[in-house]
Amino acid sequence: MSAAPHAEETSLAAFNARLNWLRAGVLGANDGIVSTAGLVVGVAGATGDRTALVVAGLAGIVAGALSMAGGEYVSVSTQRDTERAMLAKEARELEETPEEELEELTGFYRAKGLSAATARTVAEELTAHDALAAHAEAELGIEGDSLVNPWHAAWASMIAFTLGALLPFLAIVLPSAGARLPVTVAAVVVALCVTGTVSARLGGAPVAPAVLRVVGVGVLAMALTFAVGSLVGGAL
Repeated sequence: MSAAPHAEETSLAAFNARLNWLRAGVLGANDGIVSTAGLVVGVAGATGDRTALVVAGLAGIVAGALSMAGGEYVSVSTQRDTERAMLAKEARELEETPEEELEELTGFYRAKGLSAATARTVAEELTAHDALAAHAEAELGIEGDSLVNPWHAAWASMIAFTLGALLPFLAIVLPSAGARLPVTVAAVVVALCVTGTVSARLGGAPVAPAVLRVVGVGVLAMALTFAVGSLVGGAL
């Protein structure tokens, strides 16, 4: 196998990894926008006190960001532990039954459409170069040094959520009392249009339905939390 196709495959894998991170970042920002908007609008329904809005908004941002980071860290750590266990198992099998593993790798390439002779040649060359990497990619879907990093996932989720959450927070606390709600709703709708568009384009999906869904969810969340805040505020 020539170096050029291998380099192209590596580059494609790196691009796909970056695309996945970008998509996760957009979704994290979207979560920050919707959850924080719902929180501050709900509080605004109960009280017009700016201090209460600031405290609630900041608490929501901190709690949400830490929750996102912790959830991603735990989830990705579990995934990485599973990948490491699978790689260790594959390494043992390569050491104990190398011929069977070679036949297995040949079978993977035959299943992809290569002839028996070509599949065998490819399997032998890849095994001679790096047997574990060859089996990890073909059998486990793990390419090169692409083991997931839980800290990267945690920080990315925390930053994306925080950036998204800052928009409705600033929109609710900076304007005057009479302009808070319309400014916040307008800012959130515009932001969700952007995240919905970016998310749809990254996934190759139609833009209009994605934007309508995400904006609809955001507006519904704000409407419901405002109604709850108004009811609770009126009862106290």
